[in-house]
Amino acid sequence: MLRRRIAALAVLALAALPSAAGAKPVSQTVSGQIDATNVHYRSTLVRVSPVVRGVSWRVIDLSDEIQLVNHSAKTVTVYAYAGHQPYLRILSDGSVELNENSPAYYENQSFFAGGVIPPANATSTAPADWVTVSKTATFTWHDHRIHFFSTATPPEVHNVDKTTLVFDWTVPIQIGMVSGALHGKLIWIGEKPFSFPIGAIIAFIVIVVASIAFVITVRRRRAAGPGGTGAQPSW
Repeated sequence: MLRRRIAALAVLALAALPSAAGAKPVSQTVSGQIDATNVHYRSTLVRVSPVVRGVSWRVIDLSDEIQLVNHSAKTVTVYAYAGHQPYLRILSDGSVELNENSPAYYENQSFFAGGVIPPANATSTAPADWVTVSKTATFTWHDHRIHFFSTATPPEVHNVDKTTLVFDWTVPIQIGMVSGALHGKLIWIGEKPFSFPIGAIIAFIVIVVASIAFVITVRRRRAAGPGGTGAQPSW
């Protein structure tokens, strides 16, 4: 009976450990699109030019969004995908403005380029039509230049278990009267083959069995009493 209880506890110990299927992160999809938190990708901001005090940039959600904060005395402008057309600007008073005549205004609403079709008035040569969206001096937008645009594995990745550079990216900007750019890299994060933690499992079972044996010994000694005799507990 005692052996059966020890075996049952060992089985429970195994069940309590993470399974091989649950230990590996899974990429999520929404309506056939890669979720912004796809664990295979990291988009890293490497260099910013010009560097201006009060202006900060960062990539968020791993691979597809850029956040701009402007607490300087200058207007910061981000340019769209085609030509030298402005897409976004944050004024020195913190006003955040988007150009509704820019195709990027509509294209950035979808994870993949082409998911949202711009209206006829929104072209790369149309004059800017600025609309104020906030007064927070901060704006975060989805930018197609910094992520991979397909559900397929990038052709640059020949081995999915190896970390690989997918491409270098550039986002043109202007701060005050000075033109510049954000420079970054999109990296494929390789997967390490899963190895079942046999050593940890064995150590856990040994601890469980040793604990059971200790409890049994203590109970038997208490049952025996000072004289060393007494009824043995029923297991």
